[in-house]
Amino acid sequence: MTVSLSPHPVADIAADRFKQAFRAYPAGVVVVTADAGRGPVGFTATSLTSLSLSPPLVSFAIATGSSSWPHIEQARSAVVHFLGSDQEPLARTFATSGIDRFAEPTAWRRSPEGEPLLDGVAGWLRLTVEDLVPAGDHRIVVGRVVDSRQQPGRRPLLFHDGRYLAV
Repeated sequence: MTVSLSPHPVADIAADRFKQAFRAYPAGVVVVTADAGRGPVGFTATSLTSLSLSPPLVSFAIATGSSSWPHIEQARSAVVHFLGSDQEPLARTFATSGIDRFAEPTAWRRSPEGEPLLDGVAGWLRLTVEDLVPAGDHRIVVGRVVDSRQQPGRRPLLFHDGRYLAV
């Protein structure tokens, strides 16, 4: 259910100004992977958000025009991979359209439940898909976290001002 908070129509900000505003806001970089039975898919995202502690819920956004969307729409589960500061090449691979993102040199394996797991990441969250919420030209995927692994001491990869940053 969508609730409108404004009683009057409001003009949207221009797309370039909207992008400019968010270029000043650093975000953590993750790769989301899934397999809805047609082979592994994955994409780079900066929209991961912690939603709830009880139950443990997260969300991320995906463009409905992306090649990964039809797969994510059908997936019952997914894995969110936290990238380390040294993993810009992996982020770029999963942000590139028209390639096999799981081909060499990407190192990955299947989880016991069948999801694609990327090797060498700073951590991951395995989640079941709870809801898909329409949001303009995107969908917000709400997932319940059912497992996680973290590698202590890894520094995160960030995205800021149109580029990746190692901190």
